[in-house]
Amino acid sequence: MKTIIPFFLLLIMVSSCKTIDSPKSTTDERENALVEDDTVIINSDENTYEIIIIEPGFNAWLASTARPRLYYTQEFMEARNQIYITNWNIRVNQPQQFDPNLYELRIDYDRFEDYGYDINYKLYNYFIYFQLTHKQKLGPFVPRI
Repeated sequence: MKTIIPFFLLLIMVSSCKTIDSPKSTTDERENALVEDDTVIINSDENTYEIIIIEPGFNAWLASTARPRLYYTQEFMEARNQIYITNWNIRVNQPQQFDPNLYELRIDYDRFEDYGYDINYKLYNYFIYFQLTHKQKLGPFVPRI
């Protein structure tokens, strides 16, 4: 399966030293549940591409705040995603100017490839979420919900 975005890793995980016999605390269970709940794997039956997004709060935001599926056309989201990805990749290549903790990995997105509706929908909504929560602007227009 091809991976167009291996990770958006904006979550810092802290590990601690524990003995093997110590029981798992409820805090660790909650942290693991948060990581699992905030990991979004985007794949589609339409193609063999996959996107993995690890960002606290994105899954809940997608379910509660984002526009519903079929609100935007695939063509609209592809056009916006192309702009967002171009600006994202520029920022990845300029870590001295842009926060390298926000822009960690380059995104390989071919505008001539049909990634399907689901992948474009979740990728578009991730960019909206990212811009709103991190107060960034990846395009010439105001991110809208």
